[in-house]
Amino acid sequence: MPSLSPASVVTALRAAGCVFAEDEARLILSAAGTPDELAAMVDRRVAGLPLEHVVGWAEFRGLRIAVETGVFVPRRRTEFLVEQALAQAPDASVVVDLCCGSGAVGAALAAALGRVELHAADIDPAAAPCARRNVAAHGGHVHTGDLFAALPDELRGRVHILAANVPYVPTGEVGLLPAEAREHEPLVALDGGTDGLDILREVAAGAPAWLAPGGCLLVETSERQLPSAVEAFTSAGLETRSAYSEELYANVVIGVRPARPVRS
Repeated sequence: MPSLSPASVVTALRAAGCVFAEDEARLILSAAGTPDELAAMVDRRVAGLPLEHVVGWAEFRGLRIAVETGVFVPRRRTEFLVEQALAQAPDASVVVDLCCGSGAVGAALAAALGRVELHAADIDPAAAPCARRNVAAHGGHVHTGDLFAALPDELRGRVHILAANVPYVPTGEVGLLPAEAREHEPLVALDGGTDGLDILREVAAGAPAWLAPGGCLLVETSERQLPSAVEAFTSAGLETRSAYSEELYANVVIGVRPARPVRS
């Protein structure tokens, strides 16, 4: 089979509706090891597979995060959650990445903080091998299970940063997502229940038992859901605020477990 030329790759991607065809072509051309592999990668992208699944990685906060087929692709807007976590707890030494998917958030936090005890967890067993690849360099531990049930008990009351990139798309709106997401990413990573906040509420309610005094929970949500998300955090006894990035169009809710009162 003759090798595809760079121009023909661009043409094929543009015909398939890829808006940034030139940029995608460069990435695919650099990732392909043989002409046959290049042709297969172009075919997969033309068929609608996310670019990150085609090339096998996504860039996240300057890191190359391994992303395997069927695993949730980390979004650039979630970098804002990482930034807020670092601003809130710059000296954190125990970090949990809940609903971790590829483990991108945990890897980015560990890369910025240095030596930390890092745990990542997800209910989707397909995510575990991918997350392990991404947190291995930071000595991270990966657990499979439903939210807090996946975590070792010795973490209770010790976590400084609990980052939970929970699914928050309302069930009735999952069908409105781009085909790349709804057809190639796990539903459990997208569907947040009737109003999109089922998992968020569960995480907020359980977080205080796992956070150290002064430890923080951070969750991404939509602007429309923000008031209800803040209410869920407040109802759990967390000192709550929200932050917004206009550049990334990202909303993050931050809840801090109050320090225990000093007894005289």
